[in-house]
Amino acid sequence: MADLLSVEGLTRNFYGVRALNGAGFTVATGSITGLIGPNGAGKTTAFNCISGVIPPQSGRVTFDGTDITGWRPDEISLRGLVRTFQIARGFPKLSVFETLLLHGADQPGERLGTALFNPSRWLKRESELAERAFEIARRLRLDHVLANMSADLSGGQKKLLEIGRALMGGPKLILLDEPVAGVNPTLGREIAERIRELAATGLTFLIVEHDMALVSELCDTVIVMADGTTLVEGTFEEVTSDARVQDAYLGRRA
Repeated sequence: MADLLSVEGLTRNFYGVRALNGAGFTVATGSITGLIGPNGAGKTTAFNCISGVIPPQSGRVTFDGTDITGWRPDEISLRGLVRTFQIARGFPKLSVFETLLLHGADQPGERLGTALFNPSRWLKRESELAERAFEIARRLRLDHVLANMSADLSGGQKKLLEIGRALMGGPKLILLDEPVAGVNPTLGREIAERIRELAATGLTFLIVEHDMALVSELCDTVIVMADGTTLVEGTFEEVTSDARVQDAYLGRRA
């Protein structure tokens, strides 16, 4: 499979601390790729640099054949690279349906001229987005809580809504930041199943996760980071048997 995402030599310092130290890896189109490592390895900083939340100080991020290094987050998401966050905050006074609609791409009704003088265009698009929101809610098993306030959802449902929010933009690649953190095992398995179903449609995922059982079951390829750089990349069995990974996680010494 061709690479949809390529990260090369990323560096980023914070007040003298090097969070990224030449990190580099690739994500194949249509794959579910895991990004693991001990706390402080640089995984979230890598996500932030890839998604445009913060710029890297050096290195390059290439997405779908285009160098997106230093682009704004909105430019990157419009290109088809969307991320979720570990803590799913959302908008507490919006319903699940309203939250999904809010994140729909290309809403001409937000432009004053179209809203005033071309109502048929934005009404048509609003209808399309409503249909898409219903379909995504059904796929994520959230259709029975569409009218509920986002703040009233369970932890697992909020994680699913985060994925739904990302899907509304029509992405090619979704960066998932700990999608089952703090979720009970039953809902964790449901979230994993939804990710697997979405990947079967051709969607690509890069997942930061500490649940090794989930990573082993879900991910085609696993990338291990430590001390801001990439240690090893391969199948779950290959990386977990690597002495460098055992050192990073367990402090093992030969």
